[in-house]
Parts: sequence; C-alpha cells; structure tokens
Amino acid sequence: MNKFLISFGMILIVSCNSSTKNPADNPPMVKLITLDPGHFHAALVQKSMYPNVDSVVQVYAPGGSDLQLHLDRITAFNKRPAEPTHWKEEVYSGNDYFEKMLEEKKGNVVMLAGNNQKKTEYILKSLQAGLNVLADKPMAINATNFEMLKKAFETAKEKNLLLYDIMTERFEITTVLQRELSMMPEVFGTLEKGTADNPAVIKESHHNFYKYISGSVLTRPAWFMDVSQQGEGIVDVTTHLVDLVQWECFPDQAIDYTKDINVLSAKHWPVNMSFSQFKTITKLDSIPAFLKQNVVQDSLLQIYSNGEINYQIRGVHAKVSVIWDYQSPGGADTHFSNMRGTKTKLVVRQGAEQQYKPTLYIEPINNTPDYEKTVTEQVAKLQSKYPGIELKKISTGWEMIIPEKYKEGHEAHFARVTQKFLAYLNEHNIPQWEVAGMLAKYYTTTKALEIALKTKP
Repeated sequence: MNKFLISFGMILIVSCNSSTKNPADNPPMVKLITLDPGHFHAALVQKSMYPNVDSVVQVYAPGGSDLQLHLDRITAFNKRPAEPTHWKEEVYSGNDYFEKMLEEKKGNVVMLAGNNQKKTEYILKSLQAGLNVLADKPMAINATNFEMLKKAFETAKEKNLLLYDIMTERFEITTVLQRELSMMPEVFGTLEKGTADNPAVIKESHHNFYKYISGSVLTRPAWFMDVSQQGEGIVDVTTHLVDLVQWECFPDQAIDYTKDINVLSAKHWPVNMSFSQFKTITKLDSIPAFLKQNVVQDSLLQIYSNGEINYQIRGVHAKVSVIWDYQSPGGADTHFSNMRGTKTKLVVRQGAEQQYKPTLYIEPINNTPDYEKTVTEQVAKLQSKYPGIELKKISTGWEMIIPEKYKEGHEAHFARVTQKFLAYLNEHNIPQWEVAGMLAKYYTTTKALEIALKTKP
C-alpha cells in the first residue's frame, strides 16, 4: 500500500472518529476469523496487510468451491510480484464449522462476506459469543432479518463489541468531493426537498454479472443468482446507495428510522440470463435444483436483481435504483448521482461520454460572475485538502479534474473500510450516527422489499 493510501485513509479515519478516548499506545492484536467466505469481498479485505492484525487467519467454512476460490484468491495476493501479502489461512471445513468457530473462538473479529441467507443469524450469534463483526453488505435481506439485526446491535452495545458493515463507496473520490462541495453553502446553497416526481437526490448503480476482479474473470457461485440466498437487488446493492444518501445529505448525523424515513414506493423487475451466460460465470454444466423454479422458457434464468426505491429522509425526496446486466457496454460497474441544492446541482456521471470513468460536475442553477468567483475561491480551499484538483469550465458549469492518484478503484476501498473498522475497534467506540445509520438503511431497504413484493411487476 503506497504512502498516499495510508495517509489519506488515516485522515478520513481520524476525521470520522468521535471518541473522547485516546488510542492505546500498544493496541491488542486483532485476530481475524473468516466465516463461510462465499463472496469475493471476503478476500478483498485481505488484499492488504494491517498493523496489529495477526497474519494468521482462522477460516471456518463448508468444504467446496466457495472455500477453494477464497483460498486461491488469498494465495494470489501472497504471490503477487508487487507488495505481496503474507497471510496464513488455517482452515476448518467440517459440517459443524459455525458451531466449531463459536466453541473455539480463536480470534476476536469475525469477517463475513458470502451467502446472505444465514448472515444475520451468523452476526447475532457471533456477537452473543463475544466476537466483534465486520460484515459485507447486506446485513439483512428481509424484514425478519432486520428484526434480528436490531437485536444484534443491542447485543453489541451490551457487550461493548463492534458491528460494522463494509461501505466502500464512501471512499470513491468523486463521492468524497461531492459530499465536500455539498457542505459548502456558498457553492451548494441548501439541499432542496424535491418531490416524488422530481427527487432532490438520485442515485443509480449499474452492475454486471460478468466482470473482472484482480485481473481475472470473476467466478460467481450459483447461489448468487438465487434471491432467497443472495437477496434481491433492492436489498443488496441499494444498501450502498441508501448509505450514501444519508452520509452525504446528513453528514455525521444520527438518522432515526422510526421518525426520519418514509418509504413511498418501490418496485423490482428481473434480469433474464441465458444458460450459456450462467455457465460462463459459474463454470457449472447445469442449473442447480434450487434455481429451477426461476427458469422460464426452458433456457432463461429469471433473477430479481433490479429495483427502485422512492422515499423521504427528513422530508427530502430521494430515489435510489440498481440495474443489473450480464455485461454492459464498457464492461465496468457504473454509478450516477445527483444532489440538487438551491444554488447548484452536483452530479456524478460515468457513461460513454466519460469513458465509463466517474466524473464530478458542478452545474449551477443560475451562473453569474459573482457565483463563478465564489466557486473558484471555495474550490481553492479544497485544494489544500486534496492537492491537484482543478476546475474545468464547460457549457453547463464546471467539470472537476481529479488527479489519478486519488482514483484508487473499488478493490482498494476494502482496505480503507477495514482501517476505519480497526480504528473504531482500537477506541472501543463507534459514533452513534454510524449505528443509527446502519439501522436506518436496512430498515429502508427491507421495507422497500416488502412494498415491491406487493406491487405488480
């Protein structure tokens, strides 16, 4: 990890940490336990090494391809030419892997990224056993899970443990700068309230089933296409989008889901995947029995991975949506974000015009010489925090020119989140707004799923 990654990451960690305690001079060693790693995100947490984290990792999982793919990814990180890691995986793969993990407790942090069907149960029981939890999203995929998650947070508080989910998108530089500019009233004004038909905040994410991770085509487990195990798109990827709405619109503020969230409408619709496409990404020669009920027209697999949520958060109308393709033009996952203030719109686009690279725009409602001077002065202040950023004048306002050194990419962001988790863990404290925010976003997504299931596709 280069010096910029470390320094920038630590700046963000310190700025977000609200603890009144001082870190211990010699923090206790963190010992990781990886539980049932069925998703590649589990491996990405170990793409970097961390101070005070033991290089020996305990892995508890059922034997099979999911486990082997995970171990292969860790081996690849250990053997890469540039900045190799030196993890040692100690594996238990008996059928009683979860019970064995709880019994042995060979670590103090459980890392969860895999099949979501039992994830919330894993979270709760791990905390009850006295273990901290770092979990990939989603931590809840339905209303029943959400009730269990509420209990998990109560348990964490009672036992002084940390439960945290992996929100990588907070570290995407265009999102970071969009948030910074939205907190400058001279540039942004105040956040509009919007309407249901014209939301003040719109976030949209396009994802691909066929994609490259660490230079190789990603092999996906068959259960990833089963919404009873992975969760529908409306409770999966939208977790990131709902989190960003909260994090950007109400920075460091506790959102009370019982008062501040009103889900107005939601819908979901399927992606149809051919058998040849399914075979390409799973390496399987047949569709498993648990997916047969989702086969239509004998050769198409129907997956409810698309969804849209229209809701109000503290009176502000927001819309988030996720759209999946087998493989979209450009090949990369893309993001669109629009925040509308009284003075300007802050827009992130990542389409063909941007060569599928996220690009931030400032698009004023009413551009004047005085406003242009103000924008220039305020961005100059940001340049002291993010040296090298510049404004490029365009017909609609300005494009933010961002140096390549800030464009780390999705995989690098897992180290950032892990660093933040470790800082909170070292402090034995997590800001109240973080916990409230996690409850609020999983309430929003699971409530939206309930509405979508009642709405005719």
